[in-house]
Amino acid sequence: MASKLIEGIFVEDRIITDDSDLTRELYNKSRLGEPMAGKRFQYTLVEGLYLLEKNKMSIKSGRKSLDYESYLKKARRLDKNFLIRYTVFRDMRNRGYIVKTSLRFGADFRVYDRGIKPGEDHAKWLLYPISEVESISWFDFVAKNRVAHSTRKRLLIGIVDDELSVTYYEIAWTKP
Repeated sequence: MASKLIEGIFVEDRIITDDSDLTRELYNKSRLGEPMAGKRFQYTLVEGLYLLEKNKMSIKSGRKSLDYESYLKKARRLDKNFLIRYTVFRDMRNRGYIVKTSLRFGADFRVYDRGIKPGEDHAKWLLYPISEVESISWFDFVAKNRVAHSTRKRLLIGIVDDELSVTYYEIAWTKP
């Protein structure tokens, strides 16, 4: 018997689903998605593609069902760095980390250590995905490091190469 899929709808810059046993189970187990008012759940664009790729969710835009390629094309129109962000998100999730958005900290993601869920403890890292062909100024690097330090997190830079492999660099403050 095939497992049931969560049914999502692509709305603006997120995926919306009904609250169901499947969505609650997924949220409780892996913290994917966020409960909303009105018995609904919302998922970020990266979470939506991750669940689509893992065959946990089907997603429609209007009446059209989206496959991986059509979803990716739609998401890239909304976010030019989507593929870089998604590659890092997927890599961290596949390594067993919980990854959530981190806009209030000025980062793409916050990452929780393995075995820790949001609400149980604070995130360990602020994660910035960057393409290997991008450059970052020292000013931006220091600013990112200061934000991470001021929020008691470590800075994690995920550099994505042209083969979509990710190399991570962790930066932490030390006292001499």
